[in-house]
Amino acid sequence: MPFEDELGEALRRTGDGFTSEGRDLVDAGERRGRRMVARRRAAMAGGSALALALIGTAGAYANGMLGSGGGGRSNVASSAEPPAPGVSAPGQPRSRVGTGAVSAEQLTGVLKQLLPQGTLSTVEARGTEHELGPMVSAVFDDGEGKSSLGFGLYRIDPKGAMAEDMLECPSKTTTKYDSCTSETLADGSRLHLYKGYVFPDHRADVKSWRAIVVTPQGFMVDAHEENSPEEKGAPVSRPTPPLTLAQMQALVTSPLWHPALNDLPAAGQENERPAGRQGAKAAVILEELLRTDAIPIVRRDEEHADLGYLVLDDGKGKSLVSLEIQVDNARKPGEPATWADLFKDAETLPDGSKVLTEKRDGDKGVPGMVWWKAEVLRPNGTRLMLSAFNAETQGSAVTRKEPVLSVERLKELATSPKWASEYGQ
Repeated sequence: MPFEDELGEALRRTGDGFTSEGRDLVDAGERRGRRMVARRRAAMAGGSALALALIGTAGAYANGMLGSGGGGRSNVASSAEPPAPGVSAPGQPRSRVGTGAVSAEQLTGVLKQLLPQGTLSTVEARGTEHELGPMVSAVFDDGEGKSSLGFGLYRIDPKGAMAEDMLECPSKTTTKYDSCTSETLADGSRLHLYKGYVFPDHRADVKSWRAIVVTPQGFMVDAHEENSPEEKGAPVSRPTPPLTLAQMQALVTSPLWHPALNDLPAAGQENERPAGRQGAKAAVILEELLRTDAIPIVRRDEEHADLGYLVLDDGKGKSLVSLEIQVDNARKPGEPATWADLFKDAETLPDGSKVLTEKRDGDKGVPGMVWWKAEVLRPNGTRLMLSAFNAETQGSAVTRKEPVLSVERLKELATSPKWASEYGQ
């Protein structure tokens, strides 16, 4: 299944991705990184880069990017009669379907016109009438080796959280890449250029380069290329992808895409993100608790106040320690009212907190990866998850035999009374 088809399919079943069980906190950070990388190794449903951005954006359903399909507890109710193209039924998300004014063949022709001299093969395309949205994916050969490339066209709120997520460079704590820039162009469009890898541990040197533009009127063009005829499953065919970042910029900013984008219904305005918790950041508190360990902290990074990462190095190799704190989510739709089921076999402490510890292999396919964790459910419903890995990131090659912190130390840190002062009992 090509990248753009997987994207569309993931959009349709995004509701299946909203679940709290079995998720490690590092995935929350990786989701942002994978938005910019053409990867399918997501722990959530589907898993393409844009799909993960949409999964992580609360306004996606309301603003027409997800369609009406999909299952799971968060699925939006569907009507017996599907609405006409470009029209939303009452109570349903805005349709992503255009009138079909621009066909798959026309979009393929535009791509050929914008590419340098070469040949396209294995072309798969969709026009603006398709329920999954317009796209083209193909194998391109400029005579120096075959490469996979593709693009998708979307309408989004240019001032919304989704646009911000798509254009933001990922943290190097969670994602390995060579370069990433985001800038505002003279016409007000915002451009994101990225050079990274399909496999962050470099077990195969498949490079993934990406260009994304979001215009003031809400057009988004997302293009990617790899130095292999397939993103996965085929050997590297050339040292780098065929198009330079300057050529990728010219591709996504071309006005030749505008007829197709204008045929798509405009996205509505996204709801504002809820204000985050005020107070000390979780990573800062964890860093304070670790001072007695006297282990050098070589990097600290935060996704937000309640999700952060520390990279520790005791001289025997770098080790990622990640922390997420989730406050009582009884009022959040699509999530369980409490975490009680996850902690039914946990140890109960004198203060009523429940504790789980675990040693397991990593879940990102990295050879030798070890993942140790401690989870605490506080009496007030707040859940704290602390993990340690024997590598600098959860997806990179291992740097040591075991994580720098033992499971026992993780448990001590997770149950520290210090958390009560910030998050309550």
